[in-house]
Amino acid sequence: MFGRDPWGGPLEISNADSATDDDRSRDLDRAALMRQLDETQQSWLLAGPGDQAGKKKKKYVDLGCVVLDRKIFMWTVGTILGLGVFIGFIMMIVKLVPHKRPPPPPPDQYTQALHKALMFFNAQRSGPLPKHNGVSWRGNSCMKDGLSDSTVRRSLVGGFYDAGDAIKFNYPMAWSMTMLSWSVIEYKAKYEAIGELDHIKELIKWGTDYILKTFNSSADTIDRIVAQVGLGDTSKGSSQPNDHYCWMRPEDIDYKRPVTECHSCSDLASEMAAALAAASIVFKDSKTYSDKLVKGAKALYKFGRLQRGRYSPNGSDQAIFYNSTSYWDEFVWGGAWMYFATGNNSYLTIATAPGMAKHAGAYWFGSPNYGVFTWDDKLPGAQVLLSRLRLFLSPGYPYEEILRTFHNQTDNVMCSYLPLFNSFNFTKGGLIQLNHGGPQPLQYAVNAAFLASLYSDYLEAADTPGWYCGPNFYTTEVLRKFARSQVKYCS
Repeated sequence: MFGRDPWGGPLEISNADSATDDDRSRDLDRAALMRQLDETQQSWLLAGPGDQAGKKKKKYVDLGCVVLDRKIFMWTVGTILGLGVFIGFIMMIVKLVPHKRPPPPPPDQYTQALHKALMFFNAQRSGPLPKHNGVSWRGNSCMKDGLSDSTVRRSLVGGFYDAGDAIKFNYPMAWSMTMLSWSVIEYKAKYEAIGELDHIKELIKWGTDYILKTFNSSADTIDRIVAQVGLGDTSKGSSQPNDHYCWMRPEDIDYKRPVTECHSCSDLASEMAAALAAASIVFKDSKTYSDKLVKGAKALYKFGRLQRGRYSPNGSDQAIFYNSTSYWDEFVWGGAWMYFATGNNSYLTIATAPGMAKHAGAYWFGSPNYGVFTWDDKLPGAQVLLSRLRLFLSPGYPYEEILRTFHNQTDNVMCSYLPLFNSFNFTKGGLIQLNHGGPQPLQYAVNAAFLASLYSDYLEAADTPGWYCGPNFYTTEVLRKFARSQVKYCS
């Protein structure tokens, strides 16, 4: 049988001991009565609780392995406790005091220029502005766009104004969204490093949300798209209010803004498709929105291919301000972006068709504008984009021949940017005159700087230290130097 020991475990009891518990108890009582108590035992027995409490305490503390004087022991323990409380008090104060981190180093000139460039888009926003827009003198504007036009009667609120006026030109606006998206696709980490990634993605979405409003984005097949909101032509002598006749803040506009639609506009549709396709890559982490952008891009590119025509017919408002000279370059450009967004080879087949390249001007080496990348001519950008495909993926047959052609022509374009080849004039300050002395030269220079810097990055990523201009070899640093010179001039 088992009893219980003080630790709760079993304790075996010998069966040889047959005495009962009552017998043991009585035997112990008899022994206690028969034993004689001495004086000390009697005194402890007779003393009350108060008498025992008054006895002198021991002067030492036995810790088992060490015997210490009681006073020293108590002083040591008190000192340790007091020191612990003091340290805890200090740590609590340090924790409660607000920390002042050292200020970050001032941004470099390139970062400052980028901040200001993005703020331009904040200032050009149309529609209901977010609270964090960051431009105190701008407010909600043109909140009835589309709704006040009896032929459209749907909301076209949002998007971006062109520049100093309040017209929304969809052709250059879509091109801007494509370029912003391209920069994020290639340099996302750099945007993130300077705290601008969320900002630029928000700006891109502001533009693509508006583009989705300009056609039936839920349909697979469309028959029209919006080309422009507002008018600017004042040459006919009309006193009808428009965005150039009445120079005022967009917040104060109270007149009706007509909407221009087009039914055959391959250039505009293909550029809008490029914008949505590129943005779908930027927002690939948001599958629902990315898929929505791809669906819209497919409808637009299909519409552009089926309904051939320029969006800016002679005499139209679009032709006066943002005339398109051709739609073939948009077919190549849009097709390339559609391929990157979808992986569908049918788009790559269109973008690399030899006839398409010929119509787009890929072989017009004698043209004074050959290699000039603008909102009207996307061919140089498309060639760089497709050179990227050849350098990193090398799809081979049947695309290799035309991709090699585009790659070689990109090399030629980069050569034309170098001063020693005299393809373009340079100002005394070092600005390349890609528009041959025409107005607004900076936009052309920064576009060339972007392509040069991007192409040099492509070459280095492909372990290629440079490229050839005829028999001469130039390193990628030559392209970077050109790009820096243009950006420094502009900033």
